[in-house]
Amino acid sequence: MNLDPKQTEAFRAVIRTGSFEQAALQLHLTPPAISQRVRALESALGNALVVRSRPCRPTETGQRLLQYLKRAKLLEADLLAELAERSDAPLVVVAALNADSLGTWFFPALADVLIRERVLLDLTVEDQDHTYNLLETGLAIGCISTEPKPMRGCTASALGSMRYRLVASSAFRQQHFGNGLNRTAARRAPVVAYTRKDSLTSSFLLRQLGLPEGAYPCHYVPGAEPHFNAIRYGLGYGMVPELLLEGALAHGEVVDLAADAPLDIALYWHTWKVQSPRMENLSRQIIEAAPRILGRPTADRPGPENQAD
Repeated sequence: MNLDPKQTEAFRAVIRTGSFEQAALQLHLTPPAISQRVRALESALGNALVVRSRPCRPTETGQRLLQYLKRAKLLEADLLAELAERSDAPLVVVAALNADSLGTWFFPALADVLIRERVLLDLTVEDQDHTYNLLETGLAIGCISTEPKPMRGCTASALGSMRYRLVASSAFRQQHFGNGLNRTAARRAPVVAYTRKDSLTSSFLLRQLGLPEGAYPCHYVPGAEPHFNAIRYGLGYGMVPELLLEGALAHGEVVDLAADAPLDIALYWHTWKVQSPRMENLSRQIIEAAPRILGRPTADRPGPENQAD
């Protein structure tokens, strides 16, 4: 069966924009025309593709179709580049990763590879526990995630671990934790998190002090450097990657509130098993380069062979 490109374009626009009306504006059509094309595609495939909610979202079959369309487009672009003898054409990589990876090890580890392979990045920054969803819905062709298990048709390769430490400014510690990190003081001391999806500090406080999320005040400051700056300048305390802390700890800009309880977060590179040769090569180099800066993957973590059928 041949997929109608006008129908698939309408379907992708609805999911991308979240509504038939916005998709119509983007494609310079009327909402009824968009609806007609999507319904025709659903009829051809024999399955509903869109949950008509606000915003619109893909059904399970719709997610599979999005994944297919994204991969097909990338494979086609790679083939056309080869046929046109444009071996130096840039490789566009649509990937999802967490802010800490982007703000610490990603470019130091991969800049040489990205430059050499002429990669154009289209990055989405999301919490490391949620990047997997973007791959699942077809909005990325690769992601860095804490999820060790690959989804169907993908591979998951261990990249290593990021070590986090619970830190605050010296003045903040003196004001809030003069008697040490304890449950009573933690109820009043403001935490600095990235977003409401960020669970690093909340998980630590629940595990170490039995404090549930919402039992203490919290700032939300997205971005690795702004988040760290909020802590460094005394707005609150929170988990910060050790890779950002070397100079700050040595110079007394921040202090470790739980030196005996660092948090290690294992990261994995997820991508499709079927992909273009250049993307396969890039994935291989990501898997080799990341552990040079991150902690090495341990023997019991999934390696490149961890695949889902």
